[in-house]
Amino acid sequence: MAVYGKIGRLMDMIDLKEVPAPPRLIPALVAGFDAITNHILVILFPILTDVLIWLAPHLRIKKLVEDVIGEMIALSGIESTELSEMVGVGQDAWLQLAEQYNLAIAFRSYPVGIPSLMASSMPLDTPLGMPVMIEIQTLGAIFVISILFLGLGLIFGTLYYLIVVQIALSGNLVWEEVFRRFVRSSFHVILVAISWVVFFIIVSIPVSCLLSLAGLVGFSLGPLGFLLYGGLMIWLIFPLLFSAHGIFVKNLAAWHSIRLSIQITNATLPTTALFFLSVFILTQGLNLLWRIPPTSSWLTLVGITGHAFVVTGLLAASFIYFRDADRWVTSLRKQIFHTVESDIKN
Repeated sequence: MAVYGKIGRLMDMIDLKEVPAPPRLIPALVAGFDAITNHILVILFPILTDVLIWLAPHLRIKKLVEDVIGEMIALSGIESTELSEMVGVGQDAWLQLAEQYNLAIAFRSYPVGIPSLMASSMPLDTPLGMPVMIEIQTLGAIFVISILFLGLGLIFGTLYYLIVVQIALSGNLVWEEVFRRFVRSSFHVILVAISWVVFFIIVSIPVSCLLSLAGLVGFSLGPLGFLLYGGLMIWLIFPLLFSAHGIFVKNLAAWHSIRLSIQITNATLPTTALFFLSVFILTQGLNLLWRIPPTSSWLTLVGITGHAFVVTGLLAASFIYFRDADRWVTSLRKQIFHTVESDIKN
């Protein structure tokens, strides 16, 4: 309690006139969409990504999944009727996923990538009929193709982010500046993506072991276990949601960008949580609208275009919000430091 009292006294002593306004949700959203409206051609990145995933040949793994499931059933020697029915339900779910899954979806990479409406819906119909299906039948080929698309997604996503951040923060697009920063930014974006993968592995392995152990001792959590795991991951990932923004806004290295993301989200927790909640609701809510036209109709292009505009505007807003939050946190720290220094001298 003494610590909080000291912090409260420091906040009272700070000259708020010297501190810029804290980041605000609505102004950031308005400024982001205004910036993209003035440079509308940037939405071609997500539009072209969706069109390629939708109309280009699909890289499918259905045959491989069928073979793996068949071998697993043969090795297990299932005789129980109830167990056979359960396996049958699971088999149908995996086969349906394999029917729709397209390896090219890996192009929609994280945490940096070009947003895609088609990557989440995985369409099988197009106005031109069924897309060409190319079966990938070896695990090695699947791994190589997935890594290739993931790498391309991170690289093109970096280019897309560099363009959007310039438009959002300066209102201009200078291609020389974009290409000057492109190689370095791509390298650090890849490092951030690797950090995310390592983080997921570090968290997932012990949690999976605990859930398995609970099941072995007869304390199966069932769906509750997955719910708890999902809640834990959201809580741990939240401070990392700005992990790549420092690379684009401040030209930071990967680790410094991740550390800045944690600092800013912790210092602006309520507002930042509201910002990401608003982005999530806007994106997911409007996606229901964009998916109304069937993928067998050219009207899907309307949904793709609307989605491209919205997600690009929200990305621009996130850069503006991040810049304002960084300025506010930096100025607040300076004021606290000077106040403490003066307090010590006096």
